[in-house]
Amino acid sequence: MSLRSRIAESLASNEQVRDTEERADASRNVGCAAVTSLPVRSRGKVAGVLRSVVLRPREGVPTVEAELFDGSGALDLVWLGRRTIDGIEPGRRIRVEGMVCDVDGRRTMFNPRYELRPRPGE
Repeated sequence: MSLRSRIAESLASNEQVRDTEERADASRNVGCAAVTSLPVRSRGKVAGVLRSVVLRPREGVPTVEAELFDGSGALDLVWLGRRTIDGIEPGRRIRVEGMVCDVDGRRTMFNPRYELRPRPGE
């Protein structure tokens, strides 16, 4: 591996670590729990960044699904009966609150209350 490749890999790794740390700090700063500490079958509040947003019908019902990442882990967000939600897009910072469920081994919130957070620099 060339020196240039090692430097690029190191910079990318450092950026990922800093990004993860910033997201975890942001989650703590707004009074939210870390995704990995959320108990299933209880109400929870989490803040993080949306990694992905897709329209995926469930049993014929339009559904917006998103993955929130907070630095500790991922939480699936599911809004039933929706085709789109203004502001819900990849890269967006968000705070959500709702009942935490386990769906196929993944923490999930259905129809959570949400607050769009400012993007860095806004």
